[in-house]
Amino acid sequence: MRDTPAEPTMQHDRHEDPHRVAFAVAYRMLGSVAEAEDVAQEVALRLTAEDGAVENPAAWATTVATRLSIDVLRSARVRRETYPGPWLPEPVLEDPGPGPAERVALADTISQALLVALERLTPVERAAFLLREVFDYDYGRIAEIVDRSEDNARQLVSRAKRHVTAGRPRFDPDDEARDRLVGRFLAAVDGGDLRGLEDVLAEDVVLWGDGGGVVVAAKIPVHGAAAVARFLVHTHPSRRGRADATFAPARVNGQPGRILRHGDGTVDAVFAFDVVDGRIAAIRVVRNPEKLRHLGATP
Repeated sequence: MRDTPAEPTMQHDRHEDPHRVAFAVAYRMLGSVAEAEDVAQEVALRLTAEDGAVENPAAWATTVATRLSIDVLRSARVRRETYPGPWLPEPVLEDPGPGPAERVALADTISQALLVALERLTPVERAAFLLREVFDYDYGRIAEIVDRSEDNARQLVSRAKRHVTAGRPRFDPDDEARDRLVGRFLAAVDGGDLRGLEDVLAEDVVLWGDGGGVVVAAKIPVHGAAAVARFLVHTHPSRRGRADATFAPARVNGQPGRILRHGDGTVDAVFAFDVVDGRIAAIRVVRNPEKLRHLGATP
């Protein structure tokens, strides 16, 4: 299994590992572990070719990773527009190393909710937004990186913030309370308890499933507590002939989550939960095997 680089802090200084920096930028730009790793590797190769002539390798890596990611997004636009069913980012699991304050910051900038919201933006808007709101670059530097005027960089960020804010919920901050809620959710799913499920789901909860046209998943979002509860009970692994499947706790893109594995170790799905006002407001289920390979064995 390929190791995903640990998350760096938000502001990059010259002493940070350029590979980590490049991956952090590219993953937020692309929502793909595999593509982000490709970008990070290309950045490393180009940095080696510079033969020590770069004064601030981390800042240099940010610039190159951003520009490479813009190119990747442009080439992937048609592919994403024709993606079969909902598109979700490839899940990343939290490195247990950072302290609580840093985990909160990271959770807010790699959440699947944010990465999905960023899909509404053009590649350059996405870059400008992330450089400003996540990596805290000033507008002059952003303008240099995306090859725009400083005034245009400000406009890009402002326009992006308007688009993103509408789809970016503020999550409940209490990790223990969120984990307890997810535990109640899983107990209700395992027991086929529809009423128990509805008690932990927000009335307007939405479930997205990403099977990539390869495996079975919800082809359209499922809306509402009653409909989501019925869907989850009906599609439980034990009702699909896989009684050996087990859920393992995980923090997925900074949010409470679970990994569903079969007895032979294959990853069936990764669940990420948005908890808002004491209820589960959104569930994102990634089942596309291509998006799970970096987590270990997949079907």
